[in-house]
Amino acid sequence: MSENTEETVRIYTGSDIMAEALVGRLKEAAITPILRDDEQSGVMFGSGSKFDDQVRIFVRKDELAVAQPIVDAYLLEIGEEE
Repeated sequence: MSENTEETVRIYTGSDIMAEALVGRLKEAAITPILRDDEQSGVMFGSGSKFDDQVRIFVRKDELAVAQPIVDAYLLEIGEEE
């Protein structure tokens, strides 16, 4: 059994608009990303406000090798290279 129990890896944290654009590119490559927006969840359930538009994108570990070059190219394109 693997020591690491995480099945997903965070590949991006940023604005919801930029995240949606990256999600589109990942889907074009047949990758199903997981978009997590904790602030929006808080607003929907009355326990937060939508002032911080940071969302996180996760992919399955087995898709990371295909997803990472897409993310890297996208970050270079938008000027957020890491």
